[in-house]
Amino acid sequence: MTRMQEMSLDYHFTVEQEVGSSVYAFFGFNGTAGVWRISALNEAGGWKDRTTVEDMDLAVRASLKGWKFVYLSDLKVKNELPSTFKAYRYQQHRWSCGPANLFRKMCMEIVRNKKVSLLKKVHVIYNFFLVRKIVAHIVTFVFYCCIIPATVLVPEVEIPKWGSVYIPSIITLLNAVGTPRSLHLVVFWILFENVMSLHRTKATFVGLLETSRVNEWIVTEKLGDAIKTKVVGKAARRPRIRIGERLHVLELGVGAFLFFCGCYDLAFGRNHYFLYLFLQGSAFFVAGFGYMGIFVPHS
Repeated sequence: MTRMQEMSLDYHFTVEQEVGSSVYAFFGFNGTAGVWRISALNEAGGWKDRTTVEDMDLAVRASLKGWKFVYLSDLKVKNELPSTFKAYRYQQHRWSCGPANLFRKMCMEIVRNKKVSLLKKVHVIYNFFLVRKIVAHIVTFVFYCCIIPATVLVPEVEIPKWGSVYIPSIITLLNAVGTPRSLHLVVFWILFENVMSLHRTKATFVGLLETSRVNEWIVTEKLGDAIKTKVVGKAARRPRIRIGERLHVLELGVGAFLFFCGCYDLAFGRNHYFLYLFLQGSAFFVAGFGYMGIFVPHS
């Protein structure tokens, strides 16, 4: 699971942030490491807790004040990835819900701003927020986990090859280009990203509609933290694994649906999607039964 996370993050840094810095002088500030001018912080209005992405919020407000950002790719800062799949789900909920909610709060403010150019407004609203933070999550889940399986059950609906194979393949390769050393894992990465699109889509609607979980903040558990809690005493009783800690109902439900569609296509269909449906359904089952990532049981 760690390599899958690295592929997503490498695209984020190599493409989104570096290109955003060099072309539009804007990108979402990464709270892991960065240097700010005090005057920029003050002029932008300082840190705010109105969303769960306070670093992105500050970056957008500073950009609207005319400040420009520089991304230095040659500087490396160590960071730790989530140690468990459950922790990664919480992190992705925050990272998907927060930008969607920030877009809801700032869309008209960006449109009315007079200090930045029209091109920059279009880039921030359309490319940064709408495409990358909202549409990408929803389209990924709806297309790969709803529309393709539905075409198996409704044979009158047919997706052309360029829509089901060629364009998705090109987009995937462009996303993976930031991590050439992991290209051999691109198939597993696709399956993993489709599993995560379920939670990202749900979180996106939570942020857009401002439901009860919009400001949910759960500290992301890291492997180092988990090890510290385990090494309290060597004589301590080994914690028991509760079934509820491993099972994830949403993943199991989607996995069952995809597997059913795969069986139906294999028996009666003519689309030949069953191979994909079995692989994707298996990925949802692996996640649903808690066999993705490191599992740290709680006593």
